[in-house]
Amino acid sequence: MALYALGDLHLSFQADKPMDGFGLVWKNHEKKIEQYVCETVRPEDTLVLTGDHSWGRKLEQCREDLAFIERLPGQKILLRGNHDMFWDVKKTARLNEEYAGRLFFLQNNFAVYGEYALVGTKGYTFEGPFYLDRRGRILGWDQEKENQAKKLVEREMERLEKSFRQAREAGFRKFIMFLHYPPTNILEEDSPFTKLAEEYGAEAVVYSHCHGESRFGDSIRGNHHGIRYLLVSGDYVDFRPVLVLR
Repeated sequence: MALYALGDLHLSFQADKPMDGFGLVWKNHEKKIEQYVCETVRPEDTLVLTGDHSWGRKLEQCREDLAFIERLPGQKILLRGNHDMFWDVKKTARLNEEYAGRLFFLQNNFAVYGEYALVGTKGYTFEGPFYLDRRGRILGWDQEKENQAKKLVEREMERLEKSFRQAREAGFRKFIMFLHYPPTNILEEDSPFTKLAEEYGAEAVVYSHCHGESRFGDSIRGNHHGIRYLLVSGDYVDFRPVLVLR
C-alpha cells in the first residue's frame, strides 16, 4: 500500500482548452497521465490529485474528465484547485454522495490513509504583481491586491484548520497536508499554512499550481522545520505520480 500525489491534470475532454500551447511537456499529457499512473499506482494504493482537474466550468462539462480520473487505479482523492469552477465548496457533500466509492472530494473534511489523516484545502498565496528593477530584483508590489490576498488566505486557513480539527477529534495524530496553491509566496519563508502544519505536526505538505521552470522554485521544496515539502505540479514531475508514503 502506498500514497501518491499528482497535481494540475488540466483535462479538457469536453472543453475546448488544449494544453499543447503551454510547452512540449503538455503534448498529449492525458496519455502520459494514464500511462504513468497505471504503471505506478496499484489498486490498493491511494492517489491524491491536488487540484485543477478539469477546464469545465460546470459539473456537466466535467463528466468525462472525472470519468477519466475514476478509471485510474487506486483510491482517488481530489483537492479543489483555482480552475475547478465546477466545484462549489458548499456542495462538496453532494459531490461525495454522488461519487461515493469512486472519488472522494477533500474539502472541510479529511480522508484516511492507514494511521494518517489526509487534510487539505485549496489554499491561496499572493502572486503579485511585483515591481522589478532592471536586474529583476523586487522593488515593491500592489498593496491593494496583497490585502485582498490576505483575506483569501484567512478564509482558506479556516477551512484547513477545520479539516485538521475534525481529524484530531476523530483520534488521528499523524497528518499529511495537501494544498493546491504553494504554501508560501516568493516573499515569504514561512506563512500561516506552514505554521499550521508545524502546529499539528504534519509530516509532509504537498502542493502544486506552479507551472514552468521559472515558477518551480516559487515556494519551499525539501525539508523545512522538520516537514517535507513536495511540489507535484504535473509539468514539474512530467505527470508521474510522486510517492508520499509507503
